[in-house]
Amino acid sequence: MGFVGSPRGWSGIQFSGTMSRHPSDDESRPNTAAQFATTHWSTVLTAGDSASPGSREALERLCRTYWYPLYAFVRRKGHSAEDAKDLTQAFFERFLEKQYLKAVDAEKGRFRSFLLKSLTHFLANEWDRARAAKRGGNSAALPLVPDALEEQYGREAIADEPPERHFDRLWAEALMDRAMALLEEEYRVAGKAAVFEALVGFVSDRPAAGEYASVGEQLGLSEHSVAMAVSRLRERYGFRVREEIANTVDDPAEVEAELRYLIELVTR
Repeated sequence: MGFVGSPRGWSGIQFSGTMSRHPSDDESRPNTAAQFATTHWSTVLTAGDSASPGSREALERLCRTYWYPLYAFVRRKGHSAEDAKDLTQAFFERFLEKQYLKAVDAEKGRFRSFLLKSLTHFLANEWDRARAAKRGGNSAALPLVPDALEEQYGREAIADEPPERHFDRLWAEALMDRAMALLEEEYRVAGKAAVFEALVGFVSDRPAAGEYASVGEQLGLSEHSVAMAVSRLRERYGFRVREEIANTVDDPAEVEAELRYLIELVTR
């Protein structure tokens, strides 16, 4: 999507109250902490247990989503683009081999904090050995395509932003992007891909005069129906963001605090 990394992406989005669970639902259901009782992070913490179903798959998905924020952190620590690619890849290979889940004290809390702590430990103790390894010499744990990362890093880097805060901000943007991608897939599966494409811009921007009427003509809906559809889309996006946050915290009660922090990151 791209636009969700902008501070405007939070404008008009509802993160509290009731949220429908599907774009075709007519009734809203309460958005309670019980919906987030099982998180991917709780699965990650048991990744060392071979009896834990789906633990590696959950961990790989989280790693894929947040590869770039970690790459950017390595770059901000003074490593070259080539070294940063090697180091980030080596870190994930080591992480996914479960060595870090066994060697690092996996304190419960935010996966964001745990992952950054693990990477910092890796850079401080093993970066010489990791950099010396030939790229592609080992079978990669993740089929990553990092060629465009440096271009993206050059566009987004803020000179005086501390590496840790830069990482957190990129983490927030990656989370928002994934939430939007999941929402798009949700609408596509429901047979509402055209509705999503026509309305997605209104998630981040308020409509100009006459825009709802214009979109209504395109979709065969009244202006009021378009307004209601936009409201549902914003609600679903808010739900997806909260759901993604829940995937990275151990305690559902932490979702609200993490949400507030991520909003603060992308709106400043």
